[in-house]
This record gives sequence, C-alpha cells and structure tokens, in this order.
Amino acid sequence: MIPLLKGLRVLDLTSVILGPYATQILGDLGAEIVKIEPPEGDSMRPVAPQAAPGLSAIFANCNRNKRSVVLDLKTEGGRAALRKLIGTADAFVHNMRQEAMDKLGFTFEAVRALNPRIVYAAAIGFGRKGRYAGKPAYDDVIQAASGFAGLFQMRDGAPLYAPSIAADKVSGLHLAYAVLAALLYRERSGEAPGYVEVPMFELMAAFSLCEHLGAATFEERGKVGYVRVLSPSRKPYRTKDGWVGVLPYTERNWIKVLNEIGRSDIAEAPWVRNATERSRRVDELYEILAAELPARTTAEWLATFERLDIPSQPVRLPDDLLGDPHLADVGFFTPHLAGPSPVKRGLRQPMTVEAMRVEPDLPPPLLGADTAQVLRAAGCSPAEIEAAMSRKGKAEPGHQPAASGSQMG
Repeated sequence: MIPLLKGLRVLDLTSVILGPYATQILGDLGAEIVKIEPPEGDSMRPVAPQAAPGLSAIFANCNRNKRSVVLDLKTEGGRAALRKLIGTADAFVHNMRQEAMDKLGFTFEAVRALNPRIVYAAAIGFGRKGRYAGKPAYDDVIQAASGFAGLFQMRDGAPLYAPSIAADKVSGLHLAYAVLAALLYRERSGEAPGYVEVPMFELMAAFSLCEHLGAATFEERGKVGYVRVLSPSRKPYRTKDGWVGVLPYTERNWIKVLNEIGRSDIAEAPWVRNATERSRRVDELYEILAAELPARTTAEWLATFERLDIPSQPVRLPDDLLGDPHLADVGFFTPHLAGPSPVKRGLRQPMTVEAMRVEPDLPPPLLGADTAQVLRAAGCSPAEIEAAMSRKGKAEPGHQPAASGSQMG
C-alpha cells in the first residue's frame, strides 16, 4: 500500500469486478475502503477456486486493502447503519443500476443531504440521458455493444470476446480516476462536485474508437478503422521453435529489419520511406515478416532484434509469468500482507513512488470481518449492529431493488 490517499474513507457498495477493481486501486493508494456487502456477500466470493469458503481467487485479486461490513439494506436496520457511515465518508461508490439504489433510499440527493462534502460516484451500464438507460450491463454485453467484440469481426470475419474481463476492468480504471478527480476538485474548491456518472457503454465505445474512428473523424461518411491494428498479419509470428512478438514501428526500424532478412528491394522502395504510404500498406510488411520468421528460432530472432534495437519479446503464456525473472526482480507476485491470509501470490500495485514508505496491504477480508468494529466506531449500539446485519423475515415493502446492474465477469 502506498499511502498517498491516507485519511480518505470510501464507502464501497460495488460488487463483482468493475467496482471492486476500481476501489482496490484507491485502497492500494492508501484510502480506507469500507466494503459494504449483503449477508450473502459479493457474488464473486464463491467462484472457484477458493482457499476458504467465501474467499475465492478472483475475489482476493480485486479486494485487498478493504474492510468488509455486512449490511442488509433491505431492512431499516441496515439502511440506518449505512446512513451513519455516510456521515463519516469522503466518497460513496456503487455499481448498481441507479434506479435500484434509489429504491433503497440512497439517491444522490439523499446521500448528499446526509453529508454535503461526500463524492457520489455511480458506475452504470448506459448513461442516464440515452435510450439504453437502465438496461442491465455485464462485461460480455458491453464488449458486444461497444464495438470491442466487433473489432475482431472487422479483422477476422466473426466477433469475439477478449479472453479477459476487459470491459469491467477498463471501466474500473475510469471509475477510479473519476473518484480521484472529484476528490481533488473538492479539496481545491471546498465543495463536492455533482453526481459522478461512469457509464460502461460510452467509455468502452470511446476506448474502442480512439484509434478506429479514422476518416469518420473528419468526414460524415468517412471509413472507420485503423489499418495497422486491423491487419490480419498483425499477430505474434511463428518461429522455427515457437512464437515471437516484434514491432518494427519507425522507418528506421523497418529498413533495418528488411535489410536483415535480405529484402533490400523493399527497404529501398519509396513507399517504405513515406510514413503515410507505409501506414496504408503495412499489411504487406507484416506478411513479409510472417513469411521470413520461421527460418530461425525464437532465441535467434530475439538476439537479432536486440542487436538491431527493434522492440520484441517472446510470447509468454500466463503460466509463464509465474516464473518470469523480471517480475521476480520487482517482487510482483510477493504478497506483503498485514495479517494472516491463504494468499501465496498477489498482484502488486504496479506503480511505485520514490521516497515514500510502502505499508503492508490488508489481506482480502472474510465476509463481515470488520462489521462490528466499523459500526461501533460510527456510533452504532450492539442492538443496532445486530439489526443492520440481520435478515430475519421478509424484506420490507418498497425496498425490493430491481436486478442489479453490477458488472459481472
């Protein structure tokens, strides 16, 4: 933990991946994250593999540096406890559909009335002012809707989901910086900004189109797509004994590589020396690489590319990373936890800050482990704590939230 945000408290009413990924970033930077969970816990807790009941690998990797508080928000006791916590917090973050949160009584206006300085941030599927507002949104759905899966179709002829919870994690990064920016604004201006909305669809559309808006940036009927990254030949290249990733990028890079593989005829072509023309015909260059690289081993090519100063790396499987020497050098997988935990490998906060003491991380919490302590500090009596956690009988009328829009992996 790098204590840059020490002294700030975030009420984390998020679940699954998007929100927890964002709030873990804030926790890694020193903010106190109070994770509010229903009695059954975050839905990622039971996902295999588990080290213990309620402590899955995917939960552990998105929920360190947090304290778990169980509140049954379907009861008045749970809602009363949350209202007390709101008065102690700097930010209130959720990734439910806003309508569901409103039905629980925690509208932006209600939360702000309890604490005028609090930052209220909501990660939702679709922006409230568009026609898709209120629709449920999960990672796969947003990869499809945002054009992200369609990029594979433009290149390969069929849409694909990335084998990663990409939309949730990209959205989580946006949520983290949105909360940070809102808190900075509050510190500089003395007052909290308005409702902070982080819609998955819009942000993933922007993420997908940043380089692909292409000619449509300037022309009403301009063509969408960035030629280089849609090239069918842009891929890891097969070598004599494996695969390699290499990217000759500049004119100088390409001329070096073409001369190395005996294609000086192409290296001397005027279009290779013209950045605009080279970008239009880059697939031809990638095809030449694909044809030539099987002639040598991966190690031979890596040595050649290092000699030529061409960016390159071997293609690693995720399992290879566990023994990667660079990651070992930086202690990437080594957990530094403040208490006992079954976690043997963690994923270190990638950023570093010189001349700042790094503190041990809080281990991913067991469900409700901090409920009594946090609620007592907020002024709740033992009876109020029991009422906040209890799910005896049916939920009260009028407080049955719609299906959550929490973003799922």
